[in-house]
Amino acid sequence: MISLKLGSKKKVQTAWAMYDWANSVYSLVITSTIFPVYFNSVTKSVTENDVVSFFGFQIVNTVLYSYSISFSFLVVALISPLLSGMADSGGKKLLFMKLFAYLGSLACIGLFFFDGSNLEYGIMCSILASIGYAGSIVFYNAFLPEIADESEYDFLSARGFALGYIGSVILLVANLLMIEFPGYFGLSDGSQAARWSFLITGIWWAAFSQIPFKYLPDNPYKKKVSKSLLLKGYKEIRSVFREVRSQKVMNRFLAAFLFYSMGVQTVMYLAATFGDKELGLPGDKLILTILIIQLVAIIGSYLFAYISKVHGNRLSLLIMVFIWIVICVGAYFVYHEYQFYALAFVVGMVMGGIQSQSRSTYSKLIPTETTDHASYFSFYDVTEKIAIVIGTFSYGLIEQITGNMRNSSLFLGLFFVVGIGFLILVKIPKPQVELAKVPLAHD
Repeated sequence: MISLKLGSKKKVQTAWAMYDWANSVYSLVITSTIFPVYFNSVTKSVTENDVVSFFGFQIVNTVLYSYSISFSFLVVALISPLLSGMADSGGKKLLFMKLFAYLGSLACIGLFFFDGSNLEYGIMCSILASIGYAGSIVFYNAFLPEIADESEYDFLSARGFALGYIGSVILLVANLLMIEFPGYFGLSDGSQAARWSFLITGIWWAAFSQIPFKYLPDNPYKKKVSKSLLLKGYKEIRSVFREVRSQKVMNRFLAAFLFYSMGVQTVMYLAATFGDKELGLPGDKLILTILIIQLVAIIGSYLFAYISKVHGNRLSLLIMVFIWIVICVGAYFVYHEYQFYALAFVVGMVMGGIQSQSRSTYSKLIPTETTDHASYFSFYDVTEKIAIVIGTFSYGLIEQITGNMRNSSLFLGLFFVVGIGFLILVKIPKPQVELAKVPLAHD
């Protein structure tokens, strides 16, 4: 951890957690609730069925949506390692974080002009928004081991996710009021209100990002930028890759993280689509379901942070992954609205916990003497992005082959089973009490 003044340390940590508040509205409004429902609605209204024409290719709208998510995260998985190496070698993590955040927020604003008839434009904006979100997270996560002690990782990570859930719920409720009562807001109908929600999401993301951008340390290790930044970035990531490959515990954890993230991320991105297509739930009930998940996830984040503190991260993760297996099997047999709500409650309990504890667990595995946090976290984030690519692509492919999304949900359970296998082999250290610390200066 870099040396911070006692007063400023808390301020920096709060500012860091506020980026979850800023960007989580994208995850909730664009990827999980309003946009998927809006996308299905406008593409059906244009074509009068669920088959759309995308650059001349005929494809089911929900399959196209799954594939677009896969493609966006594949792009991030390919470019983020090199960008992370460049950021570490030149001390430019904050700059890259800003660039991706602004790309994502502007793309969300661009979705305001998507009405279904311009399908290619809408998909491109959604892909760019996804790239901006995923790219900024790489550099955002890398600040965690720089601004906190190891014993603080679990609860600070949980705090970030909790703030994200709270902020995104606030904006979602406001957007729902616009969609349900468009006349009170001077809007013609719910469809126009949905488009305004995309615009507001982009503005929210960019506006609240100014808090972490102001307080997060810029180049804390005083690294110099050279003309050969690209070459240095390549050397940096290659060096860290050799270090990661030599660490058995980190390798096994990343393998476990890869497989259970295939399931976790796919459920998060496609839950609303499942409820719409398989259960025929109207948009307002789907969004209400996601709202329940977000609120319960706040509790789950802190619950599993406490379990990690008392019993260690591995047991906490094993419990959550097992519950995810139950969720996947349960989804196959869900046919009624209230069954779906009950399943959503369980998803919320483990969704926030598994995300926050995965991030904090990985932070504990990074060598304490390193300053290449962005490069190390690029491997974590690339693993997650590859998991999203494989998970969402598999989900869409199985639906396309079998014609039933329930089969896709059941298949996700296999990913969690493999993830448990790797987790059992991992010895994750409990938070260490630091006997010697660099004294922190007081304000």
